[in-house]
Amino acid sequence: MHDLLAKLPFGPWRDAGPIVSVLRLSGVIGQVGPLRQGLTLAGMAGLIERAFAVKKQAAVALVVNSPGGSPVQSALIAKRIRDLATEKNVPVFAFCEDAAASGGYWLACAADEIWADESSIVGSIGVVSSSFGAHEFIQRHGIERRVHTAGDKKVLLDPFSPEREDGVAHLKAIQAEIHDAFKAMVRTRRGARLAGSEEELFSGAFWAGRRALELGLIDGIGDLRTILRGRFGEKLRLRVVQEDRRWFRRIGFRVESLPDQLATQLPAAALAAVEERSLWSRYGL
Repeated sequence: MHDLLAKLPFGPWRDAGPIVSVLRLSGVIGQVGPLRQGLTLAGMAGLIERAFAVKKQAAVALVVNSPGGSPVQSALIAKRIRDLATEKNVPVFAFCEDAAASGGYWLACAADEIWADESSIVGSIGVVSSSFGAHEFIQRHGIERRVHTAGDKKVLLDPFSPEREDGVAHLKAIQAEIHDAFKAMVRTRRGARLAGSEEELFSGAFWAGRRALELGLIDGIGDLRTILRGRFGEKLRLRVVQEDRRWFRRIGFRVESLPDQLATQLPAAALAAVEERSLWSRYGL
């Protein structure tokens, strides 16, 4: 009977290889713009759940390609991944592509092992806030700035007013708190694997793959398919978890009102694209 079953077309399913779900974490973290979604827990929760829903899978693989962004969304997404990994008792591997920097590295630290290409940009464990100062411009053009507040620190960082020392001090205190949370995450997830000094590791600097490996920020150099097949065998089956590719549905457009919505949202989308480009440019990408 066994020999007969082995000859039937459906017989080979018994020898199917292990499954690894693959979840892509690509792009800026946080809200980006109306025509392009960034990585947020609200947007990723369903995909993360699906990645961990497969019974008896060997692992979950994260493909990380992000220059960072919102520290809150980085923490929320990483925590959801860790919670499900613990609940399902499934190991997690992260594979860095062009960049796993700042919040992107925070996401990678949700994995039990982190792998990267030799040319991947890794690290940037720091916090940055950027703005502009336009007070001299509006004065030069005879524009009067009128702001009325209840609370003398309500507009500490107003870009249309001269920079205030107490505003900068307040911002730096907040940055220090966020930086401490980031450092704690890295220490917890990487532990004794960290090889560099804290002054170097947590300076906000970033490195290519080989140096990141020397510093203990990653576990090795390699790509997803090669590493996972070496770990789980040649019969490995990769199950890619994807979102709805119909972009107009993902961003809430109705086809009949598309022209009007594009007209109102394109300016904001253009500004968001410039901001997103600036994040990647920090790492020479």
